[in-house]
Amino acid sequence: MDDRNSKVWQATLTPHRSLTRQGFFVLMGLVLIVNLVVAGMFIVLGAWPIAGFAGLDVLLVWWAFRVNYADARRLERISITEHEVVLDRLSEKRPPEQQRFVRRWVRVELEEDRDRELIGSLLLVSGRRRVAVGAFLAPEERKTLAVALKSALAIPRI
Repeated sequence: MDDRNSKVWQATLTPHRSLTRQGFFVLMGLVLIVNLVVAGMFIVLGAWPIAGFAGLDVLLVWWAFRVNYADARRLERISITEHEVVLDRLSEKRPPEQQRFVRRWVRVELEEDRDRELIGSLLLVSGRRRVAVGAFLAPEERKTLAVALKSALAIPRI
């Protein structure tokens, strides 16, 4: 089969981050200013060792955002062709990962607790293989994706 000419249904999933780069700099500036004021007050009161801990707060907030932004550069791409389902995962610090499934044997499962209105993992299931997809998505987004995946798999020829 020539993959270049086949039709493909595709979904690209990325984590949502609401804070822009400019917002990050503004927030870090505010944290820095507040910590400088607090450190200055402790220095004036004679408790100068505490000033170093105020600087440590700034470093910890910066590190937390750095980890958050690295996590935001993850990507999952689900492609459904006439004969197969391909799941590609890209992450900043891991090698690219690709999993392929025979399309006719794949089913989509969404773990739901209807009594408590909870939505769990979204899974691609083929035989004994169960692969979670879109773990970083909000529950309603996983539900919407499950419906879209089931619809795409139900189309006999894409």
